[in-house]
Amino acid sequence: MKQLNSPDNILSAARRVVRMAESRDPERIAESLGIHVMEAPFRRQKGAYKVIKGQRYIFLKEDLTEPMRSIVLLHEIGHDQLHRYRAEIFQEFTLFDMAGSVMEFEANLFAAHIMLPDEDVLRYIEEGFDAAKIAAALGSDINLVALKVSDLSRRGHAFRVPEHKRNFLK
Repeated sequence: MKQLNSPDNILSAARRVVRMAESRDPERIAESLGIHVMEAPFRRQKGAYKVIKGQRYIFLKEDLTEPMRSIVLLHEIGHDQLHRYRAEIFQEFTLFDMAGSVMEFEANLFAAHIMLPDEDVLRYIEEGFDAAKIAAALGSDINLVALKVSDLSRRGHAFRVPEHKRNFLK
């Protein structure tokens, strides 16, 4: 599966939006980027990103609970930052199923970088936390933690990389 963005570019994009928004809060990030966030009565789909007449929109399933709402919002912001130029080419993203979509993997990695700061994940690893405990401590999902740990390993940190399901938000 050929990536559209390198892992380092995804990390840089995540760091850039955190700096710009001066926050890791997904609502503040969306607002600072000028993205309209709206709730939608989706049945199965958790979120969608779309550019309509030059305006950027994120639609979120109206009954998402935390932390899923934050994860989905960060994922969709990832599409905005990494795939905006493709938003009008296709009808909808195959949300969160990384098995068949490079864009879904990249948006999930983007979300992991914002939701899970390197220093926090590394501190919990040093304290002996497993992926499930790190996810609970940081109000995240075990699969995002696995993606983050995998990327930390890619960047030279030596530890065992936990396995993750590629379609965990499906």
